[in-house]
Amino acid sequence: MARKIWCQPERSGMSESAQTPMKGAVRDAMGEQIKHELYSAYLYLSMAGSFEVANLTGFAHWMRRQSREELEHAMKFFDFLLDRGEHAELQAIEAPPYAFRSPLDTFEQALEHEKEITGRINALYELAVREGDLPAQVMLNWFVTEQVEEEKSATEIVERLRMAGEDSAALLLLDGELGKR
Repeated sequence: MARKIWCQPERSGMSESAQTPMKGAVRDAMGEQIKHELYSAYLYLSMAGSFEVANLTGFAHWMRRQSREELEHAMKFFDFLLDRGEHAELQAIEAPPYAFRSPLDTFEQALEHEKEITGRINALYELAVREGDLPAQVMLNWFVTEQVEEEKSATEIVERLRMAGEDSAALLLLDGELGKR
């Protein structure tokens, strides 16, 4: 007996049920941003693993929390697309690096990554403005503010790691503090 498989019908790119139709460019850019948020989660999880191997469990804990936060960000975009009646087309995620030279190197890479994500969020916001997508602008306001916090947090840790230098006691103190996040 053949089983009937449910298939979603082809869509025009705009849901008839959405209260405010999305422009294709905004929808596609949000789909792309989901990929970047998931990559961020993957990257921070990889960094957590590197810290675990080095027995820096506080740094690992901080990165695991960061990874979960990035998953939440991806879900905000995913749910927003669904709320607007759009299909969230998921894309392949690139493999992150897994080896890092030092805690400072790791957090410097995290900071640079956050700066890249900030640029992507800002470009997405500007696209929503150009396309006149007010609901997207409102949702993206949260992300603009969140990126300020993300960069501030990573910058503070980088600066503290630079102050610690090669002092193992200072590094362990910071490790313990980040473990309380």
